Amino acid sequence: QEQLVESGGGLVQAGGSLRLSCAASGRILSIGAMGWFRQAPGKEREFVASLSYNIGTTTYSNSVKGRFTISRDTAGSLAQLLMNNLEPEDTGIYYCALRRNYGLGYVVGDYDAWGQGTQVTVSS
Repeated sequence: QEQLVESGGGLVQAGGSLRLSCAASGRILSIGAMGWFRQAPGKEREFVASLSYNIGTTTYSNSVKGRFTISRDTAGSLAQLLMNNLEPEDTGIYYCALRRNYGLGYVVGDYDAWGQGTQVTVSS
């Protein structure tokens, strides 16, 4: 079972930026896609972005499109999420997820492994 670890969360003012990283702590058998999700207090976990690992296709939720960028990381982690122009509504716990099958994943059930999450707080 793959194990994922997120890092890079923190407290930032509105309009600021953060870069989240997702690393593997164990053996990775295969990657079809990587995804980022977030969960605000009292709300369900929601899709943020997905990256097809073999061809590089990306997709984003409407709420983050144009502000967030998902990418592979050449420095050794599996994926990154660059978040610009952050808004208080972006506050929540951010989770990275791994999908073994090829093709983008849009819902929680599309993914096979998850990290424990990293807290992002955006102050107004």
